[in-house]
Amino acid sequence: MNSILRFVRPYIYTMIVLLSLWKMISVVLSPIVFPAPESVLKAFGFALMTTDFWHHFFASAYRVFAAIFIAWSVGFPLGIVMGYSKTADHMISPFVQLTYPIPKIVFLPVVLLIFGLGDTSKILIISLILGYQVLVTTRDGVKGINQEYLKSIRSLGANPWQLYREGLIPASLPYGFTALRLNTGVSVAVLFFVESFATNQGLGYLIMDAWGLMDYNAMFTGIFGMSLLGVIINELVNLLEKLICPWFKI
Repeated sequence: MNSILRFVRPYIYTMIVLLSLWKMISVVLSPIVFPAPESVLKAFGFALMTTDFWHHFFASAYRVFAAIFIAWSVGFPLGIVMGYSKTADHMISPFVQLTYPIPKIVFLPVVLLIFGLGDTSKILIISLILGYQVLVTTRDGVKGINQEYLKSIRSLGANPWQLYREGLIPASLPYGFTALRLNTGVSVAVLFFVESFATNQGLGYLIMDAWGLMDYNAMFTGIFGMSLLGVIINELVNLLEKLICPWFKI
């Protein structure tokens, strides 16, 4: 019970502050322009009991979790190889350095043209943006590993696979999880962008559709849903890090 309270308490305090500020802004601007928090919370509570809201929520959740899985599956092992192998780093780094500064979202029209308007193009854009972050952070983390630790593993007769399994992967896991945790907001922001057009499902679509209809309660319901999704992703990453990396303190 105490652990649950410790988990929930920061969110309660934050919500109290945000709702108080929200109420003041609503009073100043008038509820017509900026709806009062109590009316939005009532609409959000009602939406939670409808299948339509959860249809949009799970559509967004599927896209972002699939993108995170792809980004991790590609970016994390490639970051380890680049960080440890000078040959691989020499071959791949020029491509990474050339493409990393480019905002990946500008490739959305190209991805839509190639893969169509379905989920595939949306997942690929999110995974592309997040994958770069995981790759670069993991590579830099591996480069910072004390070489004496790796030498001690090799001195015990470890083969290359054992070196990766017992040394490089455990040492680089915290860096990969840190990249995921720090870019949770980025992944949700990109999700909103890719769902704001060329689709008829997802929280981004729900927000933009309600905005176009000037249904501000529904619009804020979508915003709440996307915020909830971001919190869930962040807490799941924290939980996985604690389970997989018990030696690393967040």
